[in-house]
Amino acid sequence: MCGPVDQVHEVVTGNRYPGRGVLWARTLSGALCGAYFLTGRSAASKARAVRRGEGELIVSPNGESEHDPLRHYVAARERGGWLVFGNGEQVAVVSDRLQKAQSPVEALGGLEYEPDPPIFTPRITVVADLRSGQEAWFGAARRSRGGRTAADVLTLAVRDLEPGDAVLMTTYRSDGHVVATGEPFLEVQTDAADQDELLEELWGALAPELRVAVAVFEPGRLADAVIRHEVSSRG
Repeated sequence: MCGPVDQVHEVVTGNRYPGRGVLWARTLSGALCGAYFLTGRSAASKARAVRRGEGELIVSPNGESEHDPLRHYVAARERGGWLVFGNGEQVAVVSDRLQKAQSPVEALGGLEYEPDPPIFTPRITVVADLRSGQEAWFGAARRSRGGRTAADVLTLAVRDLEPGDAVLMTTYRSDGHVVATGEPFLEVQTDAADQDELLEELWGALAPELRVAVAVFEPGRLADAVIRHEVSSRG
């Protein structure tokens, strides 16, 4: 028998420093939602905001900070029947591949983890098919825990979520002291009725001293995403 599934707010609260996270969920009203959230420890990581572009959500610096490809990137893009969101410049790469008629598995293949020793942050990405409206693929490029430097690339297809079902992927897991690579993926539950409640659930679960931004959006309606920033992070 399968054991009980934890609530998303319990899982996020229990992970003191999740880094960046992607979530695919069906709310209790039946709507599918994607979510992307950011946390940070350094001043540069905290000095960011999620801003709207044309068919995109962009993580950009506050003030006049220089562009840093590991901190500033397209975090979500809707184009050509696909929604793609994730934690780095691979979002644009995957979106472009899908426009060239690659399958989601092909588009998520061959990615690399971030070149940021000693932790080597995973690249985590979600692809959702706007035409079917029911299927999403998670991709993660992770460094081996052994001595290999080649990325281990995980692809997970998620179908037919029931109301309250969600799948979560974070870059890190931490007890507040030691930071390690996050679990490949976690199945969780949400009590959120809609995207606004899902935003509040995630925002309230993140450690206040680390949270930077949360964005929640329905597939096909990225322009209507709800976004919340830490007050000190607003430009």
